[in-house]
Amino acid sequence: MKPAIFFVLLLFLKGNCLAQAGYYVSPAGNDRNAGTRERPFKTIGKAQQAVRAALAAGPKEDITVWLGGGTYWLTESLQFGPEDSGPEGFEVRYQAVAGEKPVISGGKQIRNWKKSPEGLWVAPIDRKFLPDFRELFIDGKRAVRARHPNADYLRVAAVGEDRRTNFRFNAGDFPAPANPREVEVVMLHDWSVSRIPLADIDYQQRKITAVDSIGAKCLAFFNLDNWEQHPRYFLENSKAFLDAPGEWFFDSRAGLLYLMLPEGAAPSASEIIVPAAGPHLLTITGTEQQKVKNMVFRGVSFRHCSWLLPERGYAGIQACHFDLRPARSGWAVVPAAVDVKWAENCTFANCIFQHLGGSGVWLGAGCRGCAVTGSLLEDISGNGVMVGEGSDRLVEGRVWWKAAPQQVAANNAVSGNRVTECGKQFFGAVGIWCGLTAGSQITANQVCRLPYTGISVGWEWSPAPTPCRENLLKGNHIHHIMEVLSDGGGIYMLGLQPGSVIEGNLIHDVKINAGRAESNGMFLDEGTTEVIVAGNVIYRIAKSPLRFHKATVNWVKDNTLSCGEGTPPVRYNNTPEENIRLENNLILQDDNSEHRQLLEKAEETWKKSYGGLP
Repeated sequence: MKPAIFFVLLLFLKGNCLAQAGYYVSPAGNDRNAGTRERPFKTIGKAQQAVRAALAAGPKEDITVWLGGGTYWLTESLQFGPEDSGPEGFEVRYQAVAGEKPVISGGKQIRNWKKSPEGLWVAPIDRKFLPDFRELFIDGKRAVRARHPNADYLRVAAVGEDRRTNFRFNAGDFPAPANPREVEVVMLHDWSVSRIPLADIDYQQRKITAVDSIGAKCLAFFNLDNWEQHPRYFLENSKAFLDAPGEWFFDSRAGLLYLMLPEGAAPSASEIIVPAAGPHLLTITGTEQQKVKNMVFRGVSFRHCSWLLPERGYAGIQACHFDLRPARSGWAVVPAAVDVKWAENCTFANCIFQHLGGSGVWLGAGCRGCAVTGSLLEDISGNGVMVGEGSDRLVEGRVWWKAAPQQVAANNAVSGNRVTECGKQFFGAVGIWCGLTAGSQITANQVCRLPYTGISVGWEWSPAPTPCRENLLKGNHIHHIMEVLSDGGGIYMLGLQPGSVIEGNLIHDVKINAGRAESNGMFLDEGTTEVIVAGNVIYRIAKSPLRFHKATVNWVKDNTLSCGEGTPPVRYNNTPEENIRLENNLILQDDNSEHRQLLEKAEETWKKSYGGLP
């Protein structure tokens, strides 16, 4: 055979092998197709079947599923297991075609609108296929579930006798709902929120009674008047509250969806979506004995995922953990649209997690070497990113964790992401939450516009040993957080965490909230031990830049801490001051030109060192 002919044949065979190792999917495709670029599959599930067949044949190279632009509508979650793993040294990739934007959506478009005599738009909902939902999106923006008041909050007039299930309201506080049992009371506690259905509204006594405890049953300090005598609340989900453009109400008994639009606007001109599939859009689930390995999702958007409240409501404890009902002990957690457990070297890169009814993405039990990088997490009801696990119950008043040290999530990375507008329903949500985890790398993220804390690490309220250790929070830009609740900060940490470091973070714009406890640049809570806090720049904080509470030995060095005159740069709540080693920190307390210049220099130095944020 002539060399030129051999070379052409070699190129043909190599190209043919590469073609066999890759599959194409398009919303305009057909699952009877071959999965080529010219004849793509229609569904990701069909491509998954083809990948499994290729994996069974023992591939010697990466396998890529190329996702074309458009929306892949789900009726149930995509589920990946060990049989979907990339072989040793190779990856299985689900990746956007260059320049295209594939969207995996659990939503359903609402059509067939008619205008009612009262000027509202009404659409019938077939409850066999869509029994209930809590969110609605118009042209990619979250609409408001009808509430009163439209902005700000009401104040409890007086707390009821049991301090839990009922309270009195002021005359004229809200319009009377036709059916009180469809209404949800949203009560703000210092660092969490309850969403509980109503049992009754007594107008003679001006008394609201909920179907269950407002506030977590398992912790006594969630009594309604523990933090404030007249706590904030609002009411949601009644046609009586439907009084502003952009609000909606679903009458689940009648199967009718009501929507108020601006004068002259019509729903036919918009894309209106409600979440139908959930609580997950995608799961990656292995076992301790057989993990899912070497999978990559790149350039994919995950949108519209439904999570409905438990029957007796949601009483938040912290960071989207809530109590189980009717039991008086035990915790659950708001699930994530993308749920990963017992996985190794699985990555989500340059993805979008958006318009989600629960949390965003969770690297949970047994995850090792997994990552969320370069992604946008935005408009999410719960937490943005979650790493590791928390406690799921109390034992004799102490926190108990179910993961043994060898089972915890370890050496995972959350890097270069923009995390914003989380906690849209559950205000106690955190932008990036890490529970019991070791070796987590939380670096170079921008975390902003949150109702509560930016980044939280740890899940034991004492210095008792846990698997939590050697976590790194470095180069993150955290700002405009704590916008609704209190008693948190740009970074929140707790528990014994040997080898953990908080370094080089820029934190600013934390305002005073209406709760009892103050909010800070960093709040290092109960049991925080063996943590180094170094080289951070913290300014424009209404209270102290740093706060410790029942902490033990920690080292604070080389930080720039700016605060108002009369505000201590470090506040010690039940923490012996000698426990905190302070070294070479720049304290700026006076608002003068010299201090402003020093602060500007510190911020400029930070930008040069940690530039390139998303």
